[in-house]
Amino acid sequence: MEATLEQQKTAIKNRSIRRVAVLGSGIMGSRIACHFANIGVEVLLLDIVPKELTPAEQAKGLSLEKPAVRNRIVNEAFQNTLKGSPASLYSPKFADRIKLGNFDDNLQEINKYDWVIEAIVERLDIKRSLYERVEQFRKPGTLITSNTSGIPIHILSEGRSDDFRRHFCGTHFFNPPRYLRLLEIIPLADATGPNTDPAVIDFLMKYGDLYLGKTTVLAKDTPAFIANRLGIYAMVQTIRVAEEMGLTVEEVDKLTGPVVGRPKSGTFRLSDVVGLDTTVNVSNNLYQALTHDESRDAFQLPSVMQKLMENKWLGDKTGQGFYKKTKDEKGQTQILALDLKTFDYKPSEKVKFATLETTKNIDNLKKRFSVLLAGQDKAGEFYRKTFADGFRYATYRIPEVSDELYRIDEAIKAGFGWQLGLFETWDAIGVRKGLEMMEAGNLKPAQWVYEMLDSGADSFYKVENGVRNYYDIPSKSYKAIPGTESFIILENLKNNVVWKNAGTTLYDLGDGILNLEFHTKMNTFGAEVLEGINRSIAIAEKDFRGLVIGNESTEAFSAGANLAMLFMFAIEQEFDEINMMIAQFQQTMMRARYSSIPVVGAPHSLALGGGCELNLHADQTVAHAETYMGLVEVGVGLIPAGGGTKEMAARASDLYQTGDPELNILQSIFMNIATAKVSTSAQEAKEMNYLRPTSQIVLNRSRLIAEAKQAAMELADNGYTQPKPRNDIKVQGRTGIALFKAGITAMRMGRYISDHDVKIADKLAYVICGGDLSYPQTVTEQYLLDLEREAFLSLSGEKKTLERIQSLLQGGKPLRN
Repeated sequence: MEATLEQQKTAIKNRSIRRVAVLGSGIMGSRIACHFANIGVEVLLLDIVPKELTPAEQAKGLSLEKPAVRNRIVNEAFQNTLKGSPASLYSPKFADRIKLGNFDDNLQEINKYDWVIEAIVERLDIKRSLYERVEQFRKPGTLITSNTSGIPIHILSEGRSDDFRRHFCGTHFFNPPRYLRLLEIIPLADATGPNTDPAVIDFLMKYGDLYLGKTTVLAKDTPAFIANRLGIYAMVQTIRVAEEMGLTVEEVDKLTGPVVGRPKSGTFRLSDVVGLDTTVNVSNNLYQALTHDESRDAFQLPSVMQKLMENKWLGDKTGQGFYKKTKDEKGQTQILALDLKTFDYKPSEKVKFATLETTKNIDNLKKRFSVLLAGQDKAGEFYRKTFADGFRYATYRIPEVSDELYRIDEAIKAGFGWQLGLFETWDAIGVRKGLEMMEAGNLKPAQWVYEMLDSGADSFYKVENGVRNYYDIPSKSYKAIPGTESFIILENLKNNVVWKNAGTTLYDLGDGILNLEFHTKMNTFGAEVLEGINRSIAIAEKDFRGLVIGNESTEAFSAGANLAMLFMFAIEQEFDEINMMIAQFQQTMMRARYSSIPVVGAPHSLALGGGCELNLHADQTVAHAETYMGLVEVGVGLIPAGGGTKEMAARASDLYQTGDPELNILQSIFMNIATAKVSTSAQEAKEMNYLRPTSQIVLNRSRLIAEAKQAAMELADNGYTQPKPRNDIKVQGRTGIALFKAGITAMRMGRYISDHDVKIADKLAYVICGGDLSYPQTVTEQYLLDLEREAFLSLSGEKKTLERIQSLLQGGKPLRN
């Protein structure tokens, strides 16, 4: 049986990773260093010593022996990474965990490090030369891995010692390492001399999962490994089909974006972001290396890509590629798209296909595919051509790149941000239907697919007793996906539903713990979600020990309140309805806070407005590292009124210590709300006091619900006591209001904010300071909740607030008026 989570962690502790040395400070090296710093590891980042002085260094009279010169390359590379967007660090403070140096002065220090990661230029001779130097200083038993994406691992290891080889393998991070979840582990295997120790591979697979938050995929030492092999094939073939069908750049990006569960960038925009030269280099290398690939010719560049390379239109790095940014006559940014026939740029156009229109109301991605593939327009034809070919190619890569089909799916999802892998997509269509589509296009998959269907198996995956199994080709049977036994996947628990309504589902996770899942659009709060929270707590209090509130959405934990309902009431001036709606929201948040069982929030991605407020009131929060949390109501002309303003006043009060400048503490919290600031990570959410210091941060999203369940169990096991409503919140009264009003007035005079912004900020200041009190004093939670509700009600009647809400509902963009 698979080891439990705690057993896995114990095994990992036997090889402690406290220090990591990263050799090479380029884009990948610096970002890998930052991600290790994110998890608290001490990092040494090294690069080469410059051979020449820059003009600026010469002007300063510096020599090549000066430390500032010797470390110039690593310093500049690291600073560029720190300035980059999106940020590579969870918090700027974590940069202190990274020490910079160079190969000549500091390489000997690697004998104190537990893991050495090579991330230098993709040239075999340079890598081998560095490995020879590493062998002089590396402590025996130390992990040594390469981030290569193109050079075979067995070639890199030639000439190295037995100990080096036993502890050497590929660890291929995807860029940017903080955000893309894939980590391919490529053992040295079938080589002359010792291969990678299996214990090293087992360690790296688990460490990447548990501590780096990665989907760790075991790959074979084949060209481009798994994800790039399948991903680049899909990209090049998509471009080829677009060229054949006469589709535009915008049309293809629309067809290959979120509608099929892939990133908004689609195909051509992704190429611009990555850099066309990167795609072309990988494709050319694959063509050279894959002499036995039945689809080798597919890696020859389509004419469109060849012409772009000739023009050096490589994408964002050259200012133009498939898209180009310009300014119009009014100075407004305009996006131009390349005409693939004329190679002129034209204004980007909105795309419409009849097939896409028919799927607008199909939220379930798996159900959407059959409709897309049945389309009788160009969209349907495009999908049939590209999907059929992609499925076919994937079948022939087993066992070449992987013995198991699930590894191909995991790699492509984690490396390219797809919601469903190739075999998962095929399952959603139906294996037999996919086969018919393939054969209709004169394509045939590998023979094992026919044998699978002949054996009676009609899907690549199936769920049994809450465990997801994959079809194992050699044994012609289903097996559990290794390493996932300790995951909790809600989709697999359809037989564990305790209660549900139109917007929520309550699952029994076992061990006396429930999980409430939202499934409204962007998981927004409406009447059905509030009912779900209240009913779940009532059920938990009666028959269970705790409640987790979490979901598996790729978009949002919750984007906040249902603004459409609020807007409708406000337009019709149904202020009693709004008052009742806000009162119910507040009561639900307080119910979560003061229930007799522990309530644990499991936020991820967006946790905005009400989504943030729910977590503010939970007994414990277990957040995914990539949680973007904030009270953003000011952006639509309102203030937080689901207990958010009250709770932040309480957290400010809890921070006050004797002698502290209390107004400074409150001002920082006030500004976060007044500017609708959203954290850029769970760590920053802690620094902004949206998460408590005791809140847990989980790096692997797949483990979030399981870790939240564990937190709920620990609270229940340790004698959870129902808390009592607070009456000790210290507020600043008129003193604080006067301070904030002075700042607000100065902002208005400087024209940084509008008159309506002033009105909103004044209301917020009044509430967070406890109203018109003559001196600082303590108040109750209910007192602050009442102030919140009154302020919210008054603002909801403002014309400019309604304009802001309408702008967001219609165009998704905030309005400043």
